[in-house]
Amino acid sequence: MNKIWLITQREFITRVRKKSFIIMSILGPLIFAGFFALTFIFASSKDTDVKKIAVIDSSGMFIKKLPEGKFLQFEYLTNVKVDDFKKLLKKSNYYGLLYISPIVAFSPKAVQFYSFQQPSLSITQEISNGIEKEIRNQKLLSYNIQNLDNILKSIETKIDISTVKLSDSGEEKQSSTGLAMGVAYVGSLLIYMFILMFGVQVMRGVLEEKTNRIVEVILSSVKPFQLMMGKVLGVAMAAIVQFLIWVVLSVAFFLIVKAVFLPDITPAAMANQPQNIMGASNAVAQAQPQESAINPEIANIFSMADSINFYVLIGSFIFYFIGGYLLYASLFAAVGAAVDNETDTQQFMFPITLPLIIGILAMVSAFQNPESPVAFWFSMIPLTSPIVMMARIPFGVPYTEVAISMALLVVTFIGAIWFAGKIYRTGILMYGKKVTLKEMIKWLKYKN
Repeated sequence: MNKIWLITQREFITRVRKKSFIIMSILGPLIFAGFFALTFIFASSKDTDVKKIAVIDSSGMFIKKLPEGKFLQFEYLTNVKVDDFKKLLKKSNYYGLLYISPIVAFSPKAVQFYSFQQPSLSITQEISNGIEKEIRNQKLLSYNIQNLDNILKSIETKIDISTVKLSDSGEEKQSSTGLAMGVAYVGSLLIYMFILMFGVQVMRGVLEEKTNRIVEVILSSVKPFQLMMGKVLGVAMAAIVQFLIWVVLSVAFFLIVKAVFLPDITPAAMANQPQNIMGASNAVAQAQPQESAINPEIANIFSMADSINFYVLIGSFIFYFIGGYLLYASLFAAVGAAVDNETDTQQFMFPITLPLIIGILAMVSAFQNPESPVAFWFSMIPLTSPIVMMARIPFGVPYTEVAISMALLVVTFIGAIWFAGKIYRTGILMYGKKVTLKEMIKWLKYKN
């Protein structure tokens, strides 16, 4: 045990002294924040090019009635045949041709859009929504209802559902499905990246020592299993230290931003915010003082963030990272010991990383329905549970399910360490032979 601890110390100190470790420990939160910010920006970005669309309306119902936007314009053509204009579309300055059939009110397939480019989903949705709305209005007009326009405007209502989570003791906390999904996405993605990144570090470290023949000198003093466990635990300690640094810096950044830009966001302050609900007069709403010009959406995000138990999230993250890391790092260490160069690792890397990829796919199902059978079972299977369970925890998971998942993960990574130790023991001193999966299975049968 003392030799394992010495190897662990060496691996830990060697890594934390590297400039790359120090730089990433400081810049890591900013890099990840920038990554998620860019993801949000790219996802919410819209096309800013003005698109002019020619419209041939054979029904006559939509002339000058399709809603135009800042970047979407319609030009209505008359006395023009569709087949003739399609031949001229390439040389024109139109983005596309929209043809509306006379039977559009009765057939959902009566609208065609011709273009030499694949139109974006936002364009087709905007056009279909405009046509559907106009058809609905035309059908309502056929009932000869007086003041129909005013009635339609008066009944338009937007509902923003506020979710409240109840505890077993009856305590109420304001929650947000979007915020829970965001936290779940970040936690699961970080688990995936950490396991893959630090697991590959173990494999490369083992492979480097084997290639340089340093391992032959080391094994004269320690057993192969002790060397493997020391490397795995040393990298794990470095990873945990780096993660804790990121947590401290992230929390500090969050508190600074909240104190500087949103100093009044507290439960008491939010409760005293003026609300203009149905039945309240505008005069009363305007008479109430405006304490700040804070964006209500941002204020709600910070308010709901206070209701999230970050201690449980961080504790679960650390456990599932350690468990998942020990599981996969052992397998990566076995691969590094079995091959002679990094090129040969590719044939063994895919079977190891495949469960992680499946976990990412199951994570999407957990977002949509955390209690679905897919989300439940993949959060129990140890090879995918670190990713999928982290996607479920922000939505609320029974403690019994979490305990079972953790117990299965512990049993599995103990078995994986035994499995990897058998391969590591034989492969670490084997050179010049192309190792196959069948050969590695034989190594498991060797006795001490």
